[in-house]
Amino acid sequence: MSTLSDTPGLPPLDGPASRTDLVAATLRDAILTGALQPGETLVERRLSEQLGVSKTPVREALIGMAHTGLVTVAPNKGFTVRRLALADLRAVYQVRLLLEPWAAMTTTRSGAPEPLRQAQDALNEAAGLLSSGRNSELSAANRRFHRALYSGCGNELVVDQLDGLRDLTSLGVVSMLWDRWPSWRDEFVEHAEILAAATDGSAEDVERLSREHLRSAMAKVEEAES
Repeated sequence: MSTLSDTPGLPPLDGPASRTDLVAATLRDAILTGALQPGETLVERRLSEQLGVSKTPVREALIGMAHTGLVTVAPNKGFTVRRLALADLRAVYQVRLLLEPWAAMTTTRSGAPEPLRQAQDALNEAAGLLSSGRNSELSAANRRFHRALYSGCGNELVVDQLDGLRDLTSLGVVSMLWDRWPSWRDEFVEHAEILAAATDGSAEDVERLSREHLRSAMAKVEEAES
């Protein structure tokens, strides 16, 4: 029986895959910090020149980001930064409500110390940004906080889904909600309560507080829609 290693013409994967990931991370950061604006066209040639790479990893990165929802692609128009509607953001919160409280509860039950350390680091960073006016940086700290508390759930399908939803949340909150509801201080307090419950090992409280936190955010979306 032949194996993959016996098959000619299939060299090991190396640089291009990691380069695609690096391009995707760079573009994702540019979108979530506002350097690339919703609705902005993403021209592969221009991006490849700016990043100093060929067009292939740029195209691969954009295709992957289209799957996660940060960019959109249309025939004859190419890729653009996604412009979220309130209905899109509400749908994001609905799915997060189904997945994230369970994932945070399961991470807490694992008893692993690293998620707690990462969440505390993110919370400390957010504390220093509350009065800075640098909302994109504050949003990034909030994303890291949430990821620390769900990423240890042991289910990579859930983690991958929540990673994409987390980015879409940031794209919508900073541009649509925080201008109307400067709620980041309240969110910080809620994050601190969730982390305190996780530190105490109270998995059920983590699940409940995470659910209440997400429902509060979704209520603002629903109010904005009305």
